Amino acid sequence: MDVSFTERELDVMAILWDKGSATVAEVREALEEDFAYTTVLTVLRTLEAKGYVGHREEGKAHRYAPLVPRAAAGQSALHRITDKVFSGSAEMLLTQLVSGRKLKPDELKRMRQLLDSRLKEASR
Repeated sequence: MDVSFTERELDVMAILWDKGSATVAEVREALEEDFAYTTVLTVLRTLEAKGYVGHREEGKAHRYAPLVPRAAAGQSALHRITDKVFSGSAEMLLTQLVSGRKLKPDELKRMRQLLDSRLKEASR
């Protein structure tokens, strides 16, 4: 499943993933920028039309919940970035990732373990 979000949609989805579910007012309150209620409602309805969120009635409000797991969205976004920014090269992406930010030693160790594991799988 190819999952694609605009920046504003991704902001809203991040809130839904973190909270599990939320009303329009709760999403609006959690957003860093001050958007109109109707703007947030429009984004949620668009996400619902795309099949990325669903809702259930809760009194007069609707409670929205993500239908797409965060990991699926991340994988889709990472594939697009790898293809478009790094010419399809996972090696270039990894190089940018580890050299472009300060990673903790335990993060680097886990990355190395993952790479070692993948290397063993590929050698079989």
